[in-house]
Amino acid sequence: MVLSTANNKSNRQLRWYWELAIVLIDRNLQRRYRGSVLGIYWSLFNPLIMTGLYTAIFGATFASYYNNSTLNYVLAAFTGLIVINFFSSSTAQALASVVENGAIVNKIRLPLFIFPLSTIGANIFQLIMGALPLLIIVTLIISRNPINSLALCLPIAALTLVCTGVGLLMSALYVFFRDLSYFYELLTFLLWIGSPVFYPADIVPEAVRKFLILNPLLPIIESIRQISLSGSLPDLVLIFQAFLSGTIVLVIGIVAFYSRQSQFIDLL
Repeated sequence: MVLSTANNKSNRQLRWYWELAIVLIDRNLQRRYRGSVLGIYWSLFNPLIMTGLYTAIFGATFASYYNNSTLNYVLAAFTGLIVINFFSSSTAQALASVVENGAIVNKIRLPLFIFPLSTIGANIFQLIMGALPLLIIVTLIISRNPINSLALCLPIAALTLVCTGVGLLMSALYVFFRDLSYFYELLTFLLWIGSPVFYPADIVPEAVRKFLILNPLLPIIESIRQISLSGSLPDLVLIFQAFLSGTIVLVIGIVAFYSRQSQFIDLL
């Protein structure tokens, strides 16, 4: 009887968290795209336009690293941009989410973690409605195997873990250090340059390449490219590496957030 009551209370609390997250995701999307003509489809046009720009500048030079195919370079750059754009957008918005909602949490008792998670959720919705369907179609055309299209969910899930971990960590740090937003812009730029998005990893000098292993986005980008563009079955080792990096970053973010959240209210 006691166990059943505890389970019911836990279920009600989870349902309340879920409904609250849905409301905040909807509010984030409406605030972000109010008055916009294309709305969430900007999340698709941005990587398409950037892919065109990279192809015009680097396509002929780097095509030799992609089986002498400019089309392969286009697809590789597009998949890399989807990952890096999702990461930059979701974590930058999560960074300020707790502070921006300080006035609300000072009046109403709300779980603080819901704010960074809802910004990640809003970006996941954008991805599902924008770039992901195009990526699934490209994968289906090249691999001719629906398993590959379904397997795309695995590195995307790993990407979500990375973004959630970084989002929790940055939102906690931003409560204490308001200059962090400026430093984080530099950090995301360095991560973007350090990820083989518009260039092949093979051109990176050997002395520098060993540091790329510290980039949690690298196995995710490589896994999505392998699933989408290789035409072979998904590489389970790459998927495992993507999930491993995602899990490590998520644990770091959760520990940092929960170890400091008791001090948040005094600073909001």
